[in-house]
Amino acid sequence: MSEDYYRQQKEEEERRLKETILRTYLTPRAKARLTNISLVKPELSASIENLIVSLATSGRLDKAIDENELKQVLLKAQKSSKRPFKIRRI
Repeated sequence: MSEDYYRQQKEEEERRLKETILRTYLTPRAKARLTNISLVKPELSASIENLIVSLATSGRLDKAIDENELKQVLLKAQKSSKRPFKIRRI
C-alpha cells in the first residue's frame, strides 16, 4: 500500500512539474491550442508536451513558444509521424 502511495505521489509531482514548465514556456494562446489538440489527438499532444518539457529541462528553450511557433512544431511532428502505406491487390 505504501509503495502505491509513493508512486502516486511521484506521478502527481511529475504532473505538476510538467504543467508548470508548460505554463512557463507556452504563451496562453499556444497552451490553449495544445489543449484543443489534446482533445482530438491526445498522443500528438502528449509527444509535443514531452518535447517542450525535455527542451526546457535541458536548457535549450530560452523564451516562451508562441502560437505560430507551436503550429510549426505541430506541422513537423505531423509530417514525421505519417507512415507510408502500400496497397496490395490480392
